[in-house]
Amino acid sequence: MKADKKTVLIEVKRYVIITLALFVMAFGWTAFLIPNHVLGGGVSGIATLIFYATGISTGISVFVINAILVLISLKVLGPSFGIKTVYSIVMVSLFMSFLQHYLTEPMMLYQTDPNAAGAIKPFVEEKILAAILGGGLAGLSIGVAFTQGGSTGGTDIIAMMVCKYRNISQGRVILLIDIIIISCSYFVIENDKIQAIIYGFVVMGVCSYCIDLVLTGNKQSVQAFIFTTKPQEMADHIANQMHRGVTLINGTGWYTKHEGSILMVVAHKRESQQILRIVKEIDPQAFMTMNTVMGAYGKGFEQIKR
Repeated sequence: MKADKKTVLIEVKRYVIITLALFVMAFGWTAFLIPNHVLGGGVSGIATLIFYATGISTGISVFVINAILVLISLKVLGPSFGIKTVYSIVMVSLFMSFLQHYLTEPMMLYQTDPNAAGAIKPFVEEKILAAILGGGLAGLSIGVAFTQGGSTGGTDIIAMMVCKYRNISQGRVILLIDIIIISCSYFVIENDKIQAIIYGFVVMGVCSYCIDLVLTGNKQSVQAFIFTTKPQEMADHIANQMHRGVTLINGTGWYTKHEGSILMVVAHKRESQQILRIVKEIDPQAFMTMNTVMGAYGKGFEQIKR
């Protein structure tokens, strides 16, 4: 019974975090990007193009486009989308509609008539700053939603369908789609067309960087190889001070023909400076290499997930 209650609380917490993340994402678009005529990629970018061309709310377009993609993917890929994806699509559509009505439209009204009733001055009027803030908020929130099992669907669905029939990576498909979407702003935005495309690519870059920062930034690990004449003392310090495992590897220097021990240590990236400090204290003459590893799994690191 306690286990079931704990599971329910964990799921509720995940949905709360996903909801807050999606709200921040919608805020980034409606408060910074759309009012300043700065475009990003994904379904939100398509919805923004539709809004500029027709005036249809981005929330409605996001929902309709995602719904069509999900229905098509059910036939092509099968029922591979969980309830969190559907929930995320519905919530981001509602947030986009709500915030656009109370933020985007009054801000755009201010740009045409500052004295009009209900007009609101934009939070940021510099387009490059708007691109960085909007893209950053969108990327961070998408990354947080991903960590909780959420997904905004969109171009990811298109990428999965393309990859089923073509030997191409999903990342490359998504990148190509985003480039096409941003480039289409040339035909929709009236003024500063080239600048709009450039700002769109800035949004895409900032958003991608922030997603990677959330998903892998805190999980990055390093692998160090230490060549020292004091292997046992150094291994004891690393094990006792850092509580990290150390592996001793027997090796022979080809130039000197001297046999010795090589220490191999895997630790979190934030612990790399502590390894360097220990090495310097124990053996300043030690030779050391350190590189970033793609992933570290097991005790003390990430769990292996199916």
